[in-house]
Amino acid sequence: MKQHYDVVIIGGAVIGSSVAYFLSQNPDFNGSILVVERDPTYVRAATSLSSSSIRNQFSNPINVEISRFGTEFIRNFAEVMQVAGDKPDLQFHEGGYLFLANTSDQVQTLRENHEVQIACGADVVLWDREELSRAFPHLNTDDILLASYGRSGEGWFNNTGLMYGFKNKARELGADYITDEVVAIHRDNNRVTGVELKSGQTISAGIIVNASGVSAALTARMAGLDVPIEPRKRTLFVYDCAQTPEGSATVNGGRLPLMIDPSGVFCRPEGRFFLTGCPPVEDPAVDWDDFTPRYEEFEDIIWPALAERSPAFEAIKVVNQWAGHYDFNVLDHNLIVGRHPEVENFIYANGFSGHGLQQGPATGRAVSELITYNAFRTLDLSEVGYERVIANKPFLEKAVI
Repeated sequence: MKQHYDVVIIGGAVIGSSVAYFLSQNPDFNGSILVVERDPTYVRAATSLSSSSIRNQFSNPINVEISRFGTEFIRNFAEVMQVAGDKPDLQFHEGGYLFLANTSDQVQTLRENHEVQIACGADVVLWDREELSRAFPHLNTDDILLASYGRSGEGWFNNTGLMYGFKNKARELGADYITDEVVAIHRDNNRVTGVELKSGQTISAGIIVNASGVSAALTARMAGLDVPIEPRKRTLFVYDCAQTPEGSATVNGGRLPLMIDPSGVFCRPEGRFFLTGCPPVEDPAVDWDDFTPRYEEFEDIIWPALAERSPAFEAIKVVNQWAGHYDFNVLDHNLIVGRHPEVENFIYANGFSGHGLQQGPATGRAVSELITYNAFRTLDLSEVGYERVIANKPFLEKAVI
């Protein structure tokens, strides 16, 4: 390992490895890349513990475009990311997203969001109650006023496959990875100059990228900076269904989508089972090592909502559960991507608030452009830069789950 790298990336999960890949594959970038990852098993990474989904149904054009690029990238992933003839199959199930509305406010939001999505080229349709019932006859639609359904470009995929695909290809293209932990960041006035590792090594750096997930605020503080991100816990449950409704749809080959109930409870097929979760009633910051599932959410919130939405979900049984962390942006629940305006060789790629997997490809591309060309070239992410944090101006996104 060298003593100096042009780019040091702190965090080697999906965001850090995406940055490393897009940099290393760019013929206009000829610098050296080091990725520092403290846990190569990734057992507690947000990537590994997520629901592994992607959607185009956002309210802000930037988020729609970010995900549309992510969809195309995932579709072509096996060919682009092959290493030594091995083509990583992400098993992308384009089951779609289905948003349900049963209040006038929810209906207005779906309609406004739909206008944005269609303008960006997303394949999304609005359905009334009758159309919804014909498409998914297992649902109780008596209270539903409007539904928004992604016919293509949305679904779920192999989460760790995306991460390891980026990592393996970046290494093949010349990026270095080490298992270590950054314990200090050196700074000289308005420039960061390097990192100190737990192993005792010091590595000088031309640019440092903060891709450390829920630890983003701790990483920033080492450089004397800040970012409004904290760990928030989300519990996911896998349940078996006595009489599964999968296969009963009259669209998309019978496959069911990822459904977001008006209550906020969501569920989607997961092999022969279903995956589900809900927004917590209370959502405080949690300790970095608190991964205890909130078991009561299933009995108190999820099961009643699912049973009311479909008779098929009355007889269900939990077969697995786990808790993961969101790298939660407390300002506006959206990504922060870009340079610090004063310490310009410190770059943020943080705060995805549950959308990191689907936004990983576009984020890696954007950060690589910023490093290589000092500007965004494909998709302008200036609106989600760090400047809005300083100005305390939230980036508005209405479709946050």
